[in-house]
Amino acid sequence: MGFLKKFTKQELSWMMYDWANSAHSVIVVTILPIFFDSVAEYTADSVSSMSTWGYATSIAMAIVALSAPFLGVFGDIRGMRKKLFTAFLALGVLSVAGLAFTPGMDFTSSTDAAGRVAAIVLVLYILSTIGFDASCIYYDAFLTDITTEDRMDAVSTMGYGLGYIGGSTIPLLIFLIMNAVGIPMLTCLGVIFAITAVWWLVFSLPLLKNCQQTSGKPYEKGDIGRNIKGVFATIREIGADKPMLVYIISYFFYIDGVHTIISMATSYGTNLGLDSAGMLLALLLVQVLGLPFCLLYMKLASRFGARRMVGVGICVYMFICIFAFFMNSLWQFWMLAVLCATSQGGIQALSRSMFGKLIPDRDRSGEFFGFFDIFGKFSSILGPTLVGAVSALAASRMLADQGLTAATATAEQVDAINKAAGPYGILSVIIIIIAGALLYFFVLPRTLHGDERKI
Repeated sequence: MGFLKKFTKQELSWMMYDWANSAHSVIVVTILPIFFDSVAEYTADSVSSMSTWGYATSIAMAIVALSAPFLGVFGDIRGMRKKLFTAFLALGVLSVAGLAFTPGMDFTSSTDAAGRVAAIVLVLYILSTIGFDASCIYYDAFLTDITTEDRMDAVSTMGYGLGYIGGSTIPLLIFLIMNAVGIPMLTCLGVIFAITAVWWLVFSLPLLKNCQQTSGKPYEKGDIGRNIKGVFATIREIGADKPMLVYIISYFFYIDGVHTIISMATSYGTNLGLDSAGMLLALLLVQVLGLPFCLLYMKLASRFGARRMVGVGICVYMFICIFAFFMNSLWQFWMLAVLCATSQGGIQALSRSMFGKLIPDRDRSGEFFGFFDIFGKFSSILGPTLVGAVSALAASRMLADQGLTAATATAEQVDAINKAAGPYGILSVIIIIIAGALLYFFVLPRTLHGDERKI
């Protein structure tokens, strides 16, 4: 890995958190929905686990999004950023460790038992997501502490790349090997959730040890109250900064497609009746391809600029939504996975570094990244909620058209209707991406005209 030699110890330590938390992204975000779908089949209301999962994701994102600006403010107090990062890291790790026990619980004996296990899974999933996303607020804010503006694109993109080749790939590969050698699926799930918790904790240690907060101001009496009030002043400041305002609103829309595809991919594939093992192998391919495509995005961004490369990613995701609507077989899921791999890491990494360059005051980077996060998380509420609502509405209409209800339809009829309704939920996401694309391609360039900040 000679390409890492140009990075400093602090930069590498910061990147390792992407390596650490990516285990959560691939195991909890993509494998847990498959397990939840199995549990949901035994509950009293098994019509659409996809809708339930979408709503749970939205609840978790709403909690983080509403608290993000205030969390960011507290992280700008000198010495607090790492403490708060550690607290939310612990919440996430402990929640995933709790998930390790759920596959061993009895959920097949009765609908009540299944309902209890499903509720436990959802609560732990929500808590782990809060820990993951809140810790990332402080992780992102550390970017302005550990590197310079001219190196942000490379450092941010390489972080995502290492996450793909490490945390996203190795735990998933372990899971697939255990499954391939004949270990029972529920045992595989319990073991891999435990491994994910340990992985997340261990590979977070370099950041905890080597990355220090250099921005921010020392705490003075009354700072917390003043800073909370200052959040509303920052809202006005962002509103007056046209390039930042337009960029962050466009980001709100286009990143919705990225987050929704990531969080709903396996739930959507399961809803279509695709083979779980085949989908997981396709996801493994995404992780393997993630690093080379991140490196490609990094190289092209240095030549053509981060703004152009993010634009390429937006176009790719619009096509992905259309492709997903027509998907009905495993080989098409593989094609979808490859399409995601080309731009998933690059668009997220370069979006993060672009925003970092727009921050006017590095001593308040935590606060500004808190607002960046709130827009990203609210987009993550909108997408899954839209998918869940449109899928449920389409399913209800299809049931009504056949003179059926959820109570009178057979299991086979429900499965067929869910399969037919799911694509409409996925297709609805393209509306949001188009809104972001219009702002990004047509409004943002006008606001940047003559602006000294280069993104």
